[in-house]
Amino acid sequence: MKVDPCRLRLYAVTDRAWLNGGRLADAVAAALDGGATFVQLREKALDPADLLAEARELAALCHARHVPFVVDDNVEIALAAGADGVHVGQSDMAARRARALLGPDKILGVSAHNAAEARAAQADGADYLGCGAAFVTGTKLDAHPVSAETMRAVTAAVDIPVVAIGGIDAANILQLQGRGLAGVAVVSGIFAQPDITAAARNLRALAEQL
Repeated sequence: MKVDPCRLRLYAVTDRAWLNGGRLADAVAAALDGGATFVQLREKALDPADLLAEARELAALCHARHVPFVVDDNVEIALAAGADGVHVGQSDMAARRARALLGPDKILGVSAHNAAEARAAQADGADYLGCGAAFVTGTKLDAHPVSAETMRAVTAAVDIPVVAIGGIDAANILQLQGRGLAGVAVVSGIFAQPDITAAARNLRALAEQL
């Protein structure tokens, strides 16, 4: 499945650390209200039953809004939940294996940190790439920022769309102009904000300038 680059303009990646007792589905709905165009469920700590329930709820929510929904690093849960696909990192399931399990019609996103990884991911069936960290991020403490030159090399190396991820917020997003990006993937810049809808709306407007 080819992903329309416009669908990747504002890619919301969940993190329940900032829910403060609220429901993840409500936070995602608020992000969608603000203009999020793609949603990834990223949960590293939930047990499989709870993850599946969460994925099913978000899949239904996103599909009602006609927004693509993928699960991070869990093909089995993605398929069982009716998600549109899965996103895998370099240390997760191999992209080629994920594509084989997903079949040809589901979305496969792959993280790439340089042009060689980008080309390999495309050859293995990726529909889009996530490239980062764009900036220093508190979400993934082991993520190291990639240079503007490296990010431009990644987007130039492939025919599929690329989103930047890592530490992106309203204050720095426009620094990513001129890198050939389809959009940005944002975690805390959306879900850690006191008004998720307003934050997403602002980021969406800025992302349209990339």
